[in-house]
Amino acid sequence: MQRAVSHSRTDKGSDEVPGTLFVVATPIGNLEDITFRALKILKNCDLIAAENRSHTKGLCGHYDIKTRITAFNQHNQKVKAPDLIRILKSGKDVALVTDAGTPGISDPGGTLIKMTASEGIRSTPVPGPSAVAAALSVSGFPSEKFVFLGFLPVRAGKRRKELKGLSNEQRTMVLFEAPHRIVGTLKDIHDILGDREMVVLREISKVFEEIKRGPASLIYEDFRSRGVKGELTLVMAGDKSTRQGPILSEEVFERISELLEKGMTIRDIAGKVSGEYGLPYRKVYKESLARMNEQEDVEAALIDKKDKD
Repeated sequence: MQRAVSHSRTDKGSDEVPGTLFVVATPIGNLEDITFRALKILKNCDLIAAENRSHTKGLCGHYDIKTRITAFNQHNQKVKAPDLIRILKSGKDVALVTDAGTPGISDPGGTLIKMTASEGIRSTPVPGPSAVAAALSVSGFPSEKFVFLGFLPVRAGKRRKELKGLSNEQRTMVLFEAPHRIVGTLKDIHDILGDREMVVLREISKVFEEIKRGPASLIYEDFRSRGVKGELTLVMAGDKSTRQGPILSEEVFERISELLEKGMTIRDIAGKVSGEYGLPYRKVYKESLARMNEQEDVEAALIDKKDKD
């Protein structure tokens, strides 16, 4: 059988020379975005390991690719990964594909790639479409340095905790989200990070592609008012308050603490104090959130100490 790509192999005296795992990027929407090299690999490899067989069958059918397809996903990866390693060790080449984009990024492909590395089996990337790169390219935000967050935790408590940890992140942030969770995630982003500038891309490169730009509050209200379908990629501006803006006085800090003790919400405190002192809303919001977190940490420490006593 013709090899997808000629490459040197090292014969260590074994009868079988291991095959190669090709990590193949596939279209995230428009089928015409696939590369010539990816098509050649998929046609000439011995097996395609796909996150979703039916989805990949559609892609292969479109390009008249007859290669056998096997499922490899989060539900069967523990059982299937060793099987694929045995196939690779027998000298066969395997193409790893995800539903859309580049395998190994927020999908189970990373498990197989790690195993090939530990087994001394060659894996090689076949570059192509990436939702992360596509979203960054049209965001207009700084992209020299950025943070990819994958999917935030499903549970609201864990999601909010992770967002709190990102409150001082100055780099552009990129994350994925499912349509049934997008409204809750946008609300948490607004409540915790403030009215951060964002770009939300839905159905990238597909017929109904949509790109929404603006502050988190406006995008939240828009999505809350209508149904949302399709996978989403969010690009979020980094925090700028630590690099610019006025330093809050001790009087302002005391006022924030006073309102926190009265049980006011962070949003209400930010609105009230920024109006009273003529300060930027986002700056007051961030400092109010920091004060609240400090108080919670102190209270937790006191409770822990009391339990130990």
